[in-house]
Amino acid sequence: MGGVKAATRREAWRPPARARVLRIRERLREVYGLPLMAPHGHPIAELILTVLSQSTNDRNRDVAYLRLRARMPAWEHVRDAPVEEVEEAIRPGGISKVKSARIQAILAAITADPRDPPHELSLDWLPRVPLEEARAYLVALPGVGRKTAACVLLFSYGLHDVPVDTHVSRVGGRLHLLREGAPFEELHDQMLALTPPGGELELHVNLLRHGRRTCHARRPQCTDCALARMCPSRRLFV
Repeated sequence: MGGVKAATRREAWRPPARARVLRIRERLREVYGLPLMAPHGHPIAELILTVLSQSTNDRNRDVAYLRLRARMPAWEHVRDAPVEEVEEAIRPGGISKVKSARIQAILAAITADPRDPPHELSLDWLPRVPLEEARAYLVALPGVGRKTAACVLLFSYGLHDVPVDTHVSRVGGRLHLLREGAPFEELHDQMLALTPPGGELELHVNLLRHGRRTCHARRPQCTDCALARMCPSRRLFV
């Protein structure tokens, strides 16, 4: 029965009209403003920070990251240190045993890439290759998926990718911008299709803000929602 319902949703969902996407984007901008964040140019830092963000909040992620960098200022130190030392440094971020092993595996894989000088850690070549190649390289790293790859490409270099986390997927699904229940690979493709070049950061950040402040998972505040009139899912919660 569940498979039938999922198939029905796939058939019923249609990509949103560009005009509707623009109306939602403009309304979100009225409420949350236009986010300004210049690309920082540090892809390895973004990669490790995103790994540390898994299954924790922003505060614990940041504490874990700062402890790691204070104890091991160079990424080569993180790569080559005993895994127990990395685990201890990032403990405030949670599931440190898993994350420490993953971080070292990622750094080792980057070091082994033939595009880098021997034994050096660098991802500076990412913006110089086609976007599809850069994305494919990142998702081939140990434990790296589309969301993490999108964070690296967007926040490090301002490239055309949009991270889809649980907030973005939830809000996008309720607004019918994205197909509810779709796998994250498909959701990322859908976000790219509806996001004009240059609008990646704005749409990601404002959908995320709306998910955190209003469109909660269990009890969305539909009566106070600035997008209520545009939301076909409102009737499910009021």
